[in-house]
Parts: sequence; structure tokens; C-alpha cells
Amino acid sequence: MSVAATSPESNPGSTETGPTDARRLVLLRHAKADWPQVSDHDRPLAERGRKEAPVAGRWLAGTGINPGLTLCSTAVRTRETWKLVVHELPQRPRTVYEERMYDASLGELIALLNETPDDVRDLLLVGHNPGMHALADALSGGAEGDALARMNRGGFPTAAIAVVGFDGSWKSVEHGVGRLLDYWAPHD
Repeated sequence: MSVAATSPESNPGSTETGPTDARRLVLLRHAKADWPQVSDHDRPLAERGRKEAPVAGRWLAGTGINPGLTLCSTAVRTRETWKLVVHELPQRPRTVYEERMYDASLGELIALLNETPDDVRDLLLVGHNPGMHALADALSGGAEGDALARMNRGGFPTAAIAVVGFDGSWKSVEHGVGRLLDYWAPHD
């Protein structure tokens, strides 16, 4: 994995800030959803999604990142994705099911990040496109690198994960403040 702990003396799952205020934001798009005759909010995972989500969880566990907080959309497909992902993690982070994540714009997602308490070092968002891709792209600015090239080439398919790093407070999150540390998609 190319994502390393931000400081050797810190516990990756810790919510305590260290000497550098380095933070990581993990963006997870829900796994593949089914299209039954229900409202969009109530769409469950498809069989493929139920297979993809644990694989995404194993990839995330392999990075060594253990979020201190997870914000998950209230949509059925995001909640089901999170339940399958979290079983693969070494520790279960505190989880908040956040209504504002469903169908959130880029600005609304940044506003949610700005509300995150600064004692949270690593934050995971479980959400939807186009928001997850737009947020990863916006925070990463014009940075270059293999992860960004792979994300831009493949888009942000279901169950994809982007890891963005930045220094400072969650209140300071805005366009271009971060760097894309890693990107993974089920078909990589």
C-alpha cells in the first residue's frame, strides 16, 4: 500500500492530533446498487455490490488507516456498504449516519468536513457520486501522480476509495488543500 501513517508515533486509528496536525480523509463510494421499484434512497446493494464491499474493506484495512469517525449517507446502499466494509477493519470507528450526505453537492460535502471536530485525525465518508469524485478531485488540486492519473482515467466507480491527505484543521478544508495519497477501485 502506498498510504503510510502520518507520523511514526501516532496510532493510525487514534482521534488525537499529533505534532503536525496531518490528517487523512478516506472517500468511499457505495458498492454497486440494484434497481428495484423503490425510491432512489431505498435502493439496496446488488449481488455484485455485496461482493465488492468486503474487498474494499480488506483494501482499506491493508492501508493501516483506521478512521476515528465515519460519516455515512442514510441511503440504504451506503449503509449496507458500510456494514460490509466495517467487518473487515481491525477496529470499528464511531459512525454517524448523516442525512446531508445523500445527494450532497461538493460545497455541502466541504461544509460537512468543516464541521468535523479537530480531535479526529482520520475521517471516512461513505457516499455517492458525483460527490465523492468531485471532492477527491477538488481537494487534490492540480497535483500529479499515479493515484490521480488512475482516478481520472477510471472515474470513481462503485466501491472505489480515494485517500486524501492534508495538514491543518478540518475547518480549513477547501479546494486544493490536499494531496491524493492513494486511490483504489475493485477492478484495479
